[in-house]
Amino acid sequence: MANKEYIERIKLTVEHLHNCAAIHRATVPVHEVFQGKTVWKGYVEVFDISGHPKAKRAYGWSHADGRWIRRKLAVKVAIVAELKKSKS
Repeated sequence: MANKEYIERIKLTVEHLHNCAAIHRATVPVHEVFQGKTVWKGYVEVFDISGHPKAKRAYGWSHADGRWIRRKLAVKVAIVAELKKSKS
């Protein structure tokens, strides 16, 4: 599971990239499989966000690249379900 410092770094990245406030809600396990093989397995941080014109939720994580340097990946903002829900 993620520690507080890690979650805070992801939170600040979400807030900075999207100019909004973020509140950490959960750490969820994700297991991505393609053609029967694991392509990524890890934990994703879930944030409720306010002040963003379209999204109510953001997701963030980081991983080690090939040189074992921690780098932040793009923060996915907005869930398709959230967008569909807001349109209906």
